[in-house]
Amino acid sequence: MLAYRHAFHAGNHADVLKHLVLARVLRYLGEKDKPYTLVDTHAGAGGYSVEGRYAQKNAEYGSGIARLWDRKDLPEPLAAYVQLVKDFNPDGQLRQYPGSPAVANLLMREADRLRVYELHPTDHRILASYLESRPNTQVADTDGFASLKGELPPPSRRGAVLMDPPYEIKTDYGKVLTALREGLQRFADGVYMIWYPQLQTLESAQLATRLKAAADAAAKKGWLHVRLTVAQPDERGFGMLGSGMFVANPPFTLHDELQECLPYLVEHLGQYDGANFVLEQRAS
Repeated sequence: MLAYRHAFHAGNHADVLKHLVLARVLRYLGEKDKPYTLVDTHAGAGGYSVEGRYAQKNAEYGSGIARLWDRKDLPEPLAAYVQLVKDFNPDGQLRQYPGSPAVANLLMREADRLRVYELHPTDHRILASYLESRPNTQVADTDGFASLKGELPPPSRRGAVLMDPPYEIKTDYGKVLTALREGLQRFADGVYMIWYPQLQTLESAQLATRLKAAADAAAKKGWLHVRLTVAQPDERGFGMLGSGMFVANPPFTLHDELQECLPYLVEHLGQYDGANFVLEQRAS
């Protein structure tokens, strides 16, 4: 969907959850000397101005990263994520929010391979310019789902995939499921991270169950599923209630790190008394 612009949503509660998980996975992969590859199928622009007209339209960052920016009591994994955002804002003011390619750029080493895909022509140009000096990096304006087969397995047999399409068309739900199945067939050891919106739709409600079944069949190290619910639907039953991340072959440290952070996120990002989280894991 070339009409979708993530700048409208940059830094919201869903970005907080997604990038917290991404950062923990990349830090874990970086603990070993052997290089790894990250494939980002829907990369966006790389970074977003929270002072620009897109972000200011609904100011979603105000109920996301802005609520954590000045906190001094953050759990350590959450504090490390917020520090990444601060590193992206060297003047100390929250002016820019790093998208997933920028989070990756802040954490990956020169020898690690970064492969990013973005179809929107404007976002692709911004992303290519941002990453042009990073070694071992390719920025493509082709379909990330269709290109994933060619990326797996990576040369070092160590790697991760991030899939976070906008889900503005229902076929995205089926595409992430197919991509996970095919990815695990090609690269059963890879870490696969799939973000999804929590909506009152059948596709959203069923996705995690379908992803679990796919991982049960092929993932060597099991799976982890986390969902953060922060809002209620509007009077017509619409609206994004929260979001989830499904991780096939998660780092063994990830569950406990999220368990430490999620109650804090519910308390500080929750927009109603029923805000809650789900955290579940199945070992292989």
